[in-house]
Amino acid sequence: MKYDFRKSTLSNGVRVLTERLPASRAVSIGIWVATGSRDEPGELSGISHFIEHMIFKGTESRSALDIAKTFDRLGGFSNAFTSKETTCFHAKVLDAHLDIVLELLADIFLNSTFDEVEVERERQVILQEISMVEDSPDELVHEFFNNNFWKGNPVERSILGTPDTVSRISSIQLKEHMTRFSTSNHVLVSAAGNIDHDIFCKKIEALFSPLSRNGKVVDRQAPRGNFDCFFKEKELEQTHILVGLRGPSSVDPDRYPALLMNVILGGSMSSRLFQEIREKRGLAYAVYSFVSTLQDAGFLGIYAGVAPENTCKVVELIRKELERLAITDVSATELSAAKDNIKGGLLLSADNTDSRMTRIARNEIDLGEYVSYDEVVDRIDAIDTKDIRQCARNYLSDGIAAALLGPLSDEDRQRCKKILQDS
Repeated sequence: MKYDFRKSTLSNGVRVLTERLPASRAVSIGIWVATGSRDEPGELSGISHFIEHMIFKGTESRSALDIAKTFDRLGGFSNAFTSKETTCFHAKVLDAHLDIVLELLADIFLNSTFDEVEVERERQVILQEISMVEDSPDELVHEFFNNNFWKGNPVERSILGTPDTVSRISSIQLKEHMTRFSTSNHVLVSAAGNIDHDIFCKKIEALFSPLSRNGKVVDRQAPRGNFDCFFKEKELEQTHILVGLRGPSSVDPDRYPALLMNVILGGSMSSRLFQEIREKRGLAYAVYSFVSTLQDAGFLGIYAGVAPENTCKVVELIRKELERLAITDVSATELSAAKDNIKGGLLLSADNTDSRMTRIARNEIDLGEYVSYDEVVDRIDAIDTKDIRQCARNYLSDGIAAALLGPLSDEDRQRCKKILQDS
């Protein structure tokens, strides 16, 4: 595969990353801030996500309606998202509209007013968003797990914040937080598509020259997992289970065998847990595994939603499959299929300018370097069955954590805890 990746650092410290795809008529642009919810003071929990909402609500020269109309007229797509470690404001447009969208993104990023009336209106929207999670137990169990597994570290907190913190965040605090963290040492701009790197850099230099260099230094403490069982009573038709092991960080070399282990365990329809729990036994409609990474920590998670009377049985099956991975080598056929799954998804995503824009930014933020698709494929191909077994063994050695949400008797709680924590 041919790559045309380039990186420049502008005079004020802003990094610019591009990947040129001359056959595409599209350009995807992202303005990334390398800070997220874990970098917020506790009393301002949710402020990064609040800013994400407010950034489209008006600048010194444009109303919220003006911004919406401009994006609509371009026929493209714009959005934003917040994670534990990053915030991103992004858009995808035709290459002919690049200048317009760049000027618009720079305006909302640098000149948002955080109008008090708009802040009050959007506050209610975010409070409803928090309430939606409370009413969605398959999402709530993830928050419940994070709150307890990472207890004592800012990563335990919800990206959305709490009703209490969101209700108290003011327009002034939004402006101050944006000024403190959206500085040139934290900001990078990434783009992928039909784009000329040198011309793009000149445009970014002109638009983002007002950014200050005096950014707050991010001081993070690596979280440590709490390997216990956590139960939350809630009147539901199902018990929602989330089991977790220590997993790789986003910079850990073990992330490659962990990704393959995840596909084999529960990351595909032919995976062991999907076949054993859903297809063979009919115990769950939704069952899957996933890898959640931070720059300094991570976990491998397994989710299932089951009838309350089947909770202990499903927990037992999950424990059994985890131990089997740590004791017995997976078959060559199973490993080959998992490799094809990951490589197929990776290479298919290469056709998407959004995926490429996001990928080069995350590589820069997490690894400080560009990693080609070919290099990832080579790393995946180099994994053997013993690597998977060793990976599972290492992660199990710290213990197993679990969060269970729903109607559970005291007897079932004790049984589940015994199943997961007996060595």
